[in-house]
Amino acid sequence: MSVLQIEEAGGCPGLSVQVGRDVKAAYLAMDDGAMVYDLNRISTPGPHCFDPEYWRGNAHVLPVPGGRARVLRIVQPGQDWVLRHFHRGGWMGVITADRYLWTGLARSRPWREWHLLCDLYRAGFPVPRPIAARVQRIQRWWYRADLISERVEGEPLSVILRRAVVPQRLWYRIGVQIRRFHRAGIYHADLNLDNILIEPDQRVCLLDFDKSGCRPPRASWQHANLRRLRRSVLKAQVRAPDLAFSAGDWEELLSGYAEG
Repeated sequence: MSVLQIEEAGGCPGLSVQVGRDVKAAYLAMDDGAMVYDLNRISTPGPHCFDPEYWRGNAHVLPVPGGRARVLRIVQPGQDWVLRHFHRGGWMGVITADRYLWTGLARSRPWREWHLLCDLYRAGFPVPRPIAARVQRIQRWWYRADLISERVEGEPLSVILRRAVVPQRLWYRIGVQIRRFHRAGIYHADLNLDNILIEPDQRVCLLDFDKSGCRPPRASWQHANLRRLRRSVLKAQVRAPDLAFSAGDWEELLSGYAEG
């Protein structure tokens, strides 16, 4: 693959860049695929960026629990990153754990997620800063995928709920933040308790934009997004009946969404 064959994924052109939120996208063609990376964060790009063994010899590596993906935290002075190797779930995960059908670089999952995160981060949305993504071709019809993002300090809402009561004002903030994404036409494919991160200052951040994208703002998919989050809460209550959540909390979230 030559450099001229590198494709950019379609982004969200309606989002304006905020001062100080620049991500300088650069592209590298490799023998078995391609990578996109932030030139402001990576000076020596290559396959080693996605190799856990390389990082174990050059950084402090910690596992990140939760989710079906293989996720590692990579810590060095001035660097705190999360490396995620894409893994399938459901019945397809039984057939092929981490292979995806090749339909073109711009349509590959890490390529689309990296560019979406890039647009959102530049526009000031509370998302992790994208660092790099790789598409690794396997034979003719398949590829594997990796994505590196900057770690956001905080805890998933699912973890907080198992430990304490979440103030209703925070549920309100969550609703406001979701509405902000929806108003900009940002569809989150897996809006659940694990992908809502609460930072120490109570800022609400959304994670994991795999299979997400930009859509014309419509009530149909926006309400479906909220229903998905509601199902996530109900499932968590089944697993933990003493979960600190009430109907009033959900009403507060909807109030924030309506007024946001």
